[in-house]
Amino acid sequence: MSDSLLITGGSGFIGRNLAEHFAPEREVLAPGHAELDLLDADAVRDYLKKHRVDAVAHCATKPGHRNAVDPTGLVEANTRMFFNLARCSDLYRKMVFVGSGAVYDMRHYEPKMPETYFDAHVPADEHGFSKYIAAKYIERSGDIVELRVFGIFGRYEDYAIRFISNAICKTIFGLPITLRQDRHLDYLYIDDLPQVVDHFIANDAAHTAYNVTPDAAIGLYAMAEKVRAISGADVPIVVAGEGVGIEYSGDNARLRAEMPEWAITPVDRAIEQLHAWYCEHRDGIDRDALLIDR
Repeated sequence: MSDSLLITGGSGFIGRNLAEHFAPEREVLAPGHAELDLLDADAVRDYLKKHRVDAVAHCATKPGHRNAVDPTGLVEANTRMFFNLARCSDLYRKMVFVGSGAVYDMRHYEPKMPETYFDAHVPADEHGFSKYIAAKYIERSGDIVELRVFGIFGRYEDYAIRFISNAICKTIFGLPITLRQDRHLDYLYIDDLPQVVDHFIANDAAHTAYNVTPDAAIGLYAMAEKVRAISGADVPIVVAGEGVGIEYSGDNARLRAEMPEWAITPVDRAIEQLHAWYCEHRDGIDRDALLIDR
């Protein structure tokens, strides 16, 4: 068995960043849909038999966000992709599954939820429920580690709807930064995720699930102020709704205990890096997509 890594969802936001990170140091396979249909159980097994990878980083997911082309059938698609890979565990050594804080059920979020809060509620939404089903299976699995990410931002995310990239792009074009309501979230910079994935590929885990979150949540309005200050753009920040929405954050004590050396990029530095990246790729930004507040 080689030291190769299969990354699913390699054309998506998280998968693409992971593929770019790992490619210089190991063989990375990030097949597109035409090369590997994750919904086809036989195709998945045949692919893994042919390539015999060491590990799998499962990032592929059918999106259900407000900008998705087809937000229907999430549970069917996401669980089928997961189990088509999980059933082939005899063909690889380890799987790291990029899950979500949505497993805690958006109707019952609490500040800094620990992993033990899982299963206190069953998510009603399809996205959360599909992640919940996978998490229940992983609890009893010995070769899969679930990484629960909450807010995550960086290169290649959908700037039309993802708040931080959206705010940065709006400052570049001199447009107002808009948000529906202020809300505190755990925002992780994408560059801080690969180290965690690498750790659990290389090492045995003490637990099956880990919240991958920064130490402190940050408000959307405060984040907008940081973006505006770093960009130097004199644009207004417009908040549609009053009050503060429910916090979406997770306790990272379990991960910190296992990875005390994990270094999180300070949010100001992360915004500076992402702002510079968007400035370099300004010609690829669709300004009209920023005019529609989804």
